[in-house]
Amino acid sequence: MSTERAYRKRQFGHRARLALTPAQVQLMDGQAHAARTLWNLLHDWWSMLPRERRCLAVADAAIRQARKEIDWLAQLPAQAAQAVLKTYFRAWQNCWEGRAGTPGFKARFGTVMSVDIPQGRDLCITRVHRRWGMVNIPKVGRVRFRWTKDLPAGKRADTDNRITGARLVKDALGWHIAFRVQVLEPTPEPHTGPEVGIDVGVAVPLALSDGTAYDHHAWLTGKEQAKLGRLEQRAAHRKSFRKRGERTSRRLRATYDQIAGIRARAKRRCLDWQHKATTAIAVKYGTVVVEELNITNMVKSAKGTVEMPGKNVAQKRGLNRAISGEAWGRAVGLLTYKTARRGGTLHKVPAPGTSQRCSMCGVIAAGSRESQAVFVCKNPDCGWVGNADHNGARNVLHLYRMGLALIPAAGRAVVRRARRVKPATVR
Repeated sequence: MSTERAYRKRQFGHRARLALTPAQVQLMDGQAHAARTLWNLLHDWWSMLPRERRCLAVADAAIRQARKEIDWLAQLPAQAAQAVLKTYFRAWQNCWEGRAGTPGFKARFGTVMSVDIPQGRDLCITRVHRRWGMVNIPKVGRVRFRWTKDLPAGKRADTDNRITGARLVKDALGWHIAFRVQVLEPTPEPHTGPEVGIDVGVAVPLALSDGTAYDHHAWLTGKEQAKLGRLEQRAAHRKSFRKRGERTSRRLRATYDQIAGIRARAKRRCLDWQHKATTAIAVKYGTVVVEELNITNMVKSAKGTVEMPGKNVAQKRGLNRAISGEAWGRAVGLLTYKTARRGGTLHKVPAPGTSQRCSMCGVIAAGSRESQAVFVCKNPDCGWVGNADHNGARNVLHLYRMGLALIPAAGRAVVRRARRVKPATVR
């Protein structure tokens, strides 16, 4: 009997925070602005060029000539300039194939500042000690980055376990580097853990069918929330003095940057909590079942039109903000690849009726959910009382056990069959 295990290549990204000096920040800002301007120049040149001359070779020659004649454009590394050209050409291909819209100009404000490093061999990654590593950035030099994950570095890097490239990205919290990593790992064996259904919500973010609940505190502290309110009031006050069409003042833009920094800190805490919660679920359970939610329709505004104005617009706005803050779609995306990496599976079931149906008798009755947290079955023969989120998670798992998991190619047919089957008791 053979004991050899099959191996597979896995590609993933890892983002780390950079520790830059003021001079290095200025250099990287210059490269990012040069990359954005190169995109705009390329788009303008491409639009004026006759169609018969539009090709990569002609565009490559034009970029090389421009980098020789324009001094500030030459501060962008040659490989990064080639990456801009490839990204622009790929954007047109996506447009022609119907996957995206027409490429346009990138504004100075509102565009993510980024620079691509397509060759991983140029990075020369080394680990300094437990918390920090060093990476080489073209035309910037050696830069420290936060070491939070083992990376193929130094002599351990080979053709199977290596870093294929990276991308420098600037957000409200500063510059970060996103590594593109390729590793060779053994194919996971099938996960033998139990099945579990998950009900996502606002009061309880993740409620499991076995009674477990994953909750979190507010993403911002009381002082941070108060500071965010003051900054938003200050921004609204300063914006009231700006005339229509007038450029944003430096003070107002500085206030916007402070607001973005606080919100980015909250987003980072939310992502950290989601990673920890989804990892714990993927490690423990072999089959994970979630609802197929159309979040885009759930967060639509309720203001209506002038002829038919909406009702409870302010309450719906607050609910939409709470739903967006929980980022249900991102949590499902994290669960998808984490369960697959550990040999488990993730399935989706139809969402209608999971919160109003009794998980014991299967009866759907109006008013069964007496409050946000309590579910009371209105069936006289049942009368089951329990946690509403736990009841919804049990219904989600029950739909999967009945064979009603959605298949992407035949999802509509599965939904039609789901309406004809009477649910049974979930034990």
